[in-house]
Amino acid sequence: QVQLVESGGGLVQAGGSLRLSCAASGRTFSSYAMGWFRQAPGKEREGVSCISSSDGSTYYADSVKGRFTISRDNAKNTVYLQMNSLKPEDTAVYYCAAVSYCSGYPRPYDYWGQGTQVTVSS
Repeated sequence: QVQLVESGGGLVQAGGSLRLSCAASGRTFSSYAMGWFRQAPGKEREGVSCISSSDGSTYYADSVKGRFTISRDNAKNTVYLQMNSLKPEDTAVYYCAAVSYCSGYPRPYDYWGQGTQVTVSS
């Protein structure tokens, strides 16, 4: 069982930055790949980024590539999402999730956090 708690969301102007954190409970954090998803009102949940458990390989949606960076600290049971050059279209609730192997789709993920709101004003 893994419990996930996101933090770091907020209101930021376009062009600004935020860093999201996702703290995990349990001693098996390092064995999970960790993903970030987001969901805007009226839209489906979409994959933003994922980092593998084995070699730290990272994956990004085309819409955030070059602006967002995912990282993890297994000693702290935490995964991060550094978001730079934010745009109004990045506004959404951001969720972290745990899975055996990275996927851009939400269905394979076993555990989810409660989400944190990110709002980017123009």
